[in-house]
Amino acid sequence: MIKISQRLRRCAQVFPGLFLLFGASMVQAAPIAFTGAEIMPVSREPIADGVLVIEDGKIVHVGAAGRIRIPSDAKVIDISGQVIVPGFVDTHSHIGEPAGGDRSGPIQPEARALDSINIRDAGFRRALAGGLTTVNIMPGSGLLMSGQTIYVKLREGNDVTAIAYKNADGNIAGGMKMANGTNSRRDPPFPGTRAKSAALVRQKFIAAQEYLAKLDAAEDDEGKKPDRDLGMEALVEVLRGERIVHHHTHRHDDVMTVLRLQEEFGFRVVLHHVSEAHRVANEIAAANVPVSLILIDSPGGKLEAQYSDLKSAPALEEAGAMVGFHTDDYISDSRLFMRQAALGVRAGMSRTIALRALTLAGAEMMGLGDQIGSLEPGKDADFVILSGDPFSVYTRVQETWVEGMKRFDIDDPDDRTVAEGGFGVLQPSVFVDIHGYGEWN
Repeated sequence: MIKISQRLRRCAQVFPGLFLLFGASMVQAAPIAFTGAEIMPVSREPIADGVLVIEDGKIVHVGAAGRIRIPSDAKVIDISGQVIVPGFVDTHSHIGEPAGGDRSGPIQPEARALDSINIRDAGFRRALAGGLTTVNIMPGSGLLMSGQTIYVKLREGNDVTAIAYKNADGNIAGGMKMANGTNSRRDPPFPGTRAKSAALVRQKFIAAQEYLAKLDAAEDDEGKKPDRDLGMEALVEVLRGERIVHHHTHRHDDVMTVLRLQEEFGFRVVLHHVSEAHRVANEIAAANVPVSLILIDSPGGKLEAQYSDLKSAPALEEAGAMVGFHTDDYISDSRLFMRQAALGVRAGMSRTIALRALTLAGAEMMGLGDQIGSLEPGKDADFVILSGDPFSVYTRVQETWVEGMKRFDIDDPDDRTVAEGGFGVLQPSVFVDIHGYGEWN
């Protein structure tokens, strides 16, 4: 059954004048104060009996009960016995059925995940059920460079551009997906060896440097600028540090190849997967390169990941490297995102860094740390209400809030179906949309 608020939204679509008359009731009309919960802001120590105040999609106050003045017009919600954490940030996901470059060549930076995402894919609702509020959606890793990723906020929206983060210039925000190792090795025109893979990437970046030099030399003279090249334009953004490289890599030697390329060309990079991070943790930390891990307790499938070890998480922490987590959904289900951190803690990672790896670290890896990732005044009101300890297998996501709007509620029958399974829930496009306007197909 469609909720009342959803019926109102449908009416607003059909009768826009009605929305103008009654629209105020459909948005947050007053501040909301959550009381009684333990609050884990990430940027500071946990608050045992905390108060979180939000208004207009932003966090207004975070602090201990008795020390925070709750606005007189605030709606007060007592959630005693529960835990509030920042919205989770997944730095590497494939929800939305994204695609990038094709089999015509190994390097295709011009391809955009933006142009292939199905916003009605059920994966978006599964992500909300797992407490995710921000996701880096990227193409696969079958190419050395498979195209541009897109950063999305799981707010309401009927088109992918409506949920996309925007850069200061108004353009869609995202990174560049790269890969090495076995995934991109095959028959020509693809590379057949690791050495050839690195050589092709190096040659492409040299071409991008030359393209950038021509642009700089031309300045504002359109007649002197080189012909437009979409791939080169994307790589220029990488060279300028405007687009972060998100690099699939597993084996320790493949990791070192990425670090050499990063040092040579100076691009910003996040290492993803990094099954053998424990073997080169000090080298990664010395390069000041962050790592987004995926931790699994039932390894298999990929030969180069045979030495995957949960101890990579504490090894990177001990070395001083920034550590985050990702799902690579469907490799790991978005609904089980908290489990990544729990496995890290089991292996020896500190609870503080493990929670940061689910939230603020991922935000910083995407250049969004000033906007999301911790519970601080002025940041987006993205947070998750948990039933208990975030590292306990018994803890459930109760509610997921994005920009001050509740996007998942375990007490809602449809949301509970998404959280717990049910017929067809794991199949793409089972749900009509992610914003609650529709019913089952």
